[in-house]
Amino acid sequence: MTETPGWTSPGSPEPAPGTSESGHPAPVAAPPAPQDAPPPPPQAGWSTPQPGWGAPQPQPGWGAPQGPYPGPQAGWGVPLSPKPGIIPLRPLGVGEIIDACFGTVRRYWRTAFGLSLGLAAVVQLVQALVDWWIHVDGTQTEAMFSRYFTMPLQLLAGIVASGLLTVVVGRGVLGQDATLKDAWEGARPRMWRLAGLTLLNVLILVGGLGVVVVPLSVLAVVLHAPALILLALLALPPAIWVWVRLSLSAPALMLEHQGVVAAMKRSWRLVRGSWWRIFGITVLFQICVGMLSAVLVIPGTVASLMVGGGPGGIPAESDSGAIAGIVISAVCYTLASTLTIPLSATLTVLLYIDQRIRREALDLELARAAGLPGYGWNAQGAAPVPGQSTPPGV
Repeated sequence: MTETPGWTSPGSPEPAPGTSESGHPAPVAAPPAPQDAPPPPPQAGWSTPQPGWGAPQPQPGWGAPQGPYPGPQAGWGVPLSPKPGIIPLRPLGVGEIIDACFGTVRRYWRTAFGLSLGLAAVVQLVQALVDWWIHVDGTQTEAMFSRYFTMPLQLLAGIVASGLLTVVVGRGVLGQDATLKDAWEGARPRMWRLAGLTLLNVLILVGGLGVVVVPLSVLAVVLHAPALILLALLALPPAIWVWVRLSLSAPALMLEHQGVVAAMKRSWRLVRGSWWRIFGITVLFQICVGMLSAVLVIPGTVASLMVGGGPGGIPAESDSGAIAGIVISAVCYTLASTLTIPLSATLTVLLYIDQRIRREALDLELARAAGLPGYGWNAQGAAPVPGQSTPPGV
């Protein structure tokens, strides 16, 4: 029995006369066909798929992923994507990104939850003081908007969480440990730039909305035309579009050591052509996070009402009821923020890394930085920092 065709590449030396490729005596060849005989049927070889060893491999089309990053396929010698840390080093699907967010928080739960718990506790402590002040001297209107009094503090907490967790995710992609001390040391030199970037993004979004919404709202009141307020909603789509285009600027600033304006331009270029994908993943993930937060916040609101206190500083019938309601609300919001803050920050960094892998083959740099065999090192003998094509200081 002869070996299956296909193992020997075209152009290899012919086997010795009288032997097959395996070294056994070759079967007697059939006599040549007459000149006027019909051509013999096609024989097994490189062009004719055969059952068994020579079964046809997946062809480009519906079922086989294309491009330079094929997924796992059946066959001999097809390696899977390397995964030194929290994600495989290849373009990620929607489910993989969402799963990686939760997986990162599980793996670094001490750092992630320790950071978010501390920030959430400070914010809710100030919020509780605001709620008590509204209960003593405030009005019903102030009670309705009590959460807005602490928005600057919430923004500051978001900046700190975003900076530190970006470092955690960057190290997690390489499979490295990331303590809270490591995260602070990595983020501290660029925290002021991150604060400036965040404030500038907020001013751009709020300013853009204000230019359209405020004049139309004033005209609606003066002219008694409520329909003009509906026109103000037309400003939301452009604002959302700009927000998505700038959404990757914080990771670009932290991981690439970019300046504020350069990071915004970097995000603008990375999102180009992938706006709908990033927007859809962000909305889907925020819905999941919102549902997780509601599981903790809604029962706390109900319990606050049952003990006689109002959520968010709404005046209660007695001081004891108000204190109980404020405490329950603060605890529930603290727990909800502890879970949601690291998840939201992690999503942004993973979207940034995924975009760079898709556009710039960042996976090769990450594999080299992780010390995976076969990817080599740079000329200086040190692994590059994630997000940098050259070592720090070059």
